[in-house]
Amino acid sequence: MATYAVPEVLGGDILLGRSLAKSGALADLVRDGLPVKALLLLAERLDLRQSEIAESIGIPLRTLTRRMASDARLTSAESDRTVRLAQVYATAVETLGDGNKAAAWLKTPNRALRGQRPLDQLDTDPGVREVEDILGRIAYGVYS
Repeated sequence: MATYAVPEVLGGDILLGRSLAKSGALADLVRDGLPVKALLLLAERLDLRQSEIAESIGIPLRTLTRRMASDARLTSAESDRTVRLAQVYATAVETLGDGNKAAAWLKTPNRALRGQRPLDQLDTDPGVREVEDILGRIAYGVYS
Protein backbone atom coordinates (compact mmCIF):
# COMPACT_ATOMS: atom_id res chain seq x y z
CA MET A 1 0.00 0.00 0.00
CA ALA A 2 2.62 2.60 1.03
CA THR A 3 5.50 0.70 -0.59
CA TYR A 4 5.90 3.31 -3.33
CA ALA A 5 6.49 6.04 -0.73
CA VAL A 6 9.38 4.20 0.95
CA PRO A 7 12.12 5.46 -1.40
CA GLU A 8 10.99 9.04 -0.79
CA VAL A 9 10.92 8.48 2.98
CA LEU A 10 14.55 7.35 2.72
CA GLY A 11 15.66 10.32 0.63
CA GLY A 12 14.66 9.46 -2.92
CA ASP A 13 16.78 8.47 -5.89
CA ILE A 14 19.41 11.17 -5.31
CA LEU A 15 20.26 10.18 -1.72
CA LEU A 16 19.89 6.46 -2.39
CA GLY A 17 22.13 6.73 -5.43
CA ARG A 18 19.94 4.98 -7.98
CA SER A 19 16.50 4.92 -9.49
CA LEU A 20 14.12 2.60 -7.68
CA ALA A 21 11.43 2.67 -10.38
CA LYS A 22 12.21 -0.90 -11.50
CA SER A 23 10.66 -3.87 -9.76
CA GLY A 24 13.06 -5.35 -7.23
CA ALA A 25 15.31 -2.27 -7.16
CA LEU A 26 14.61 -1.63 -3.46
CA ALA A 27 15.48 -5.24 -2.63
CA ASP A 28 18.76 -4.88 -4.51
CA LEU A 29 19.55 -1.69 -2.64
CA VAL A 30 18.85 -3.41 0.70
CA ARG A 31 21.21 -6.24 -0.27
CA ASP A 32 23.92 -3.71 -1.20
CA GLY A 33 23.31 -1.66 1.96
CA LEU A 34 21.56 1.69 2.33
CA PRO A 35 23.65 4.82 2.79
CA VAL A 36 23.79 5.79 6.46
CA LYS A 37 22.29 9.19 5.47
CA ALA A 38 19.00 7.42 4.62
CA LEU A 39 18.77 6.17 8.21
CA LEU A 40 19.54 9.64 9.56
CA LEU A 41 16.83 11.16 7.38
CA LEU A 42 14.35 8.59 8.67
CA ALA A 43 15.38 9.43 12.25
CA GLU A 44 14.73 13.09 11.50
CA ARG A 45 11.28 12.31 10.06
CA LEU A 46 10.44 10.27 13.16
CA ASP A 47 11.93 12.92 15.46
CA LEU A 48 14.25 10.35 17.05
CA ARG A 49 17.69 10.91 18.55
CA GLN A 50 20.58 8.95 17.07
CA SER A 51 20.59 6.62 20.07
CA GLU A 52 16.87 5.87 19.57
CA ILE A 53 17.17 5.14 15.84
CA ALA A 54 20.26 3.02 16.48
CA GLU A 55 18.34 0.98 19.04
CA SER A 56 15.33 0.62 16.75
CA ILE A 57 17.36 -1.01 14.01
CA GLY A 58 19.67 -2.93 16.33
CA ILE A 59 22.96 -1.17 15.71
CA PRO A 60 25.29 -0.01 18.50
CA LEU A 61 25.44 3.78 18.74
CA ARG A 62 29.24 3.78 18.46
CA THR A 63 29.02 1.77 15.24
CA LEU A 64 26.46 4.20 13.84
CA THR A 65 28.65 7.16 14.81
CA ARG A 66 31.66 5.56 13.12
CA ARG A 67 29.66 4.89 9.95
CA MET A 68 28.38 8.47 9.92
CA ALA A 69 31.95 9.80 10.15
CA SER A 70 33.11 7.68 7.21
CA ASP A 71 29.84 8.00 5.23
CA ALA A 72 29.64 4.20 5.14
CA ARG A 73 26.70 1.99 4.22
CA LEU A 74 24.49 -0.06 6.49
CA THR A 75 24.71 -3.84 6.38
CA SER A 76 21.97 -5.70 4.52
CA ALA A 77 20.33 -6.70 7.83
CA GLU A 78 20.40 -3.10 9.11
CA SER A 79 19.12 -1.87 5.75
CA ASP A 80 16.27 -4.38 5.89
CA ARG A 81 15.23 -3.16 9.35
CA THR A 82 15.51 0.46 8.15
CA VAL A 83 13.24 -0.24 5.18
CA ARG A 84 10.78 -2.04 7.45
CA LEU A 85 10.65 1.02 9.71
CA ALA A 86 10.29 3.31 6.67
CA GLN A 87 7.42 1.17 5.33
CA VAL A 88 5.51 1.37 8.60
CA TYR A 89 6.15 5.12 8.83
CA ALA A 90 4.93 5.58 5.23
CA THR A 91 1.80 3.56 6.00
CA ALA A 92 1.19 5.63 9.15
CA VAL A 93 1.58 8.87 7.16
CA GLU A 94 -0.87 7.59 4.55
CA THR A 95 -3.34 6.51 7.24
CA LEU A 96 -3.06 9.52 9.54
CA GLY A 97 -2.50 12.10 6.81
CA ASP A 98 0.60 13.82 8.19
CA GLY A 99 4.23 12.98 8.99
CA ASN A 100 4.15 14.64 12.40
CA LYS A 101 0.98 12.78 13.40
CA ALA A 102 2.48 9.52 12.16
CA ALA A 103 5.69 10.04 14.15
CA ALA A 104 3.72 10.94 17.27
CA TRP A 105 1.44 7.89 16.87
CA LEU A 106 4.43 5.56 16.50
CA LYS A 107 5.94 6.90 19.75
CA THR A 108 2.74 6.87 21.84
CA PRO A 109 1.75 3.85 23.97
CA ASN A 110 -1.22 2.06 22.43
CA ARG A 111 -3.87 -0.03 24.20
CA ALA A 112 -4.12 -2.39 21.25
CA LEU A 113 -0.41 -3.17 21.79
CA ARG A 114 -0.83 -3.87 25.49
CA GLY A 115 0.26 -0.35 26.37
CA GLN A 116 3.48 -0.49 24.36
CA ARG A 117 4.58 1.96 21.67
CA PRO A 118 4.15 0.88 18.03
CA LEU A 119 7.79 1.86 17.40
CA ASP A 120 8.94 -0.72 19.96
CA GLN A 121 7.09 -3.49 18.13
CA LEU A 122 8.96 -3.05 14.85
CA ASP A 123 11.93 -5.22 15.80
CA THR A 124 10.14 -8.43 14.74
CA ASP A 125 8.01 -9.40 11.74
CA PRO A 126 5.01 -10.36 13.93
CA GLY A 127 5.29 -6.97 15.66
CA VAL A 128 5.34 -5.18 12.29
CA ARG A 129 2.26 -7.11 11.16
CA GLU A 130 0.47 -6.22 14.38
CA VAL A 131 1.22 -2.50 13.95
CA GLU A 132 0.19 -2.63 10.28
CA ASP A 133 -3.03 -4.38 11.28
CA ILE A 134 -3.83 -1.58 13.73
CA LEU A 135 -3.12 1.03 11.05
CA GLY A 136 -5.42 -0.89 8.70
CA ARG A 137 -8.17 -0.86 11.30
CA ILE A 138 -7.70 2.88 11.77
CA ALA A 139 -7.86 3.42 8.00
CA TYR A 140 -11.14 1.51 7.75
CA GLY A 141 -12.65 2.90 10.95
CA VAL A 142 -12.66 -0.46 12.78
CA TYR A 143 -12.22 -0.03 16.52
CA SER A 144 -11.18 -2.77 18.89
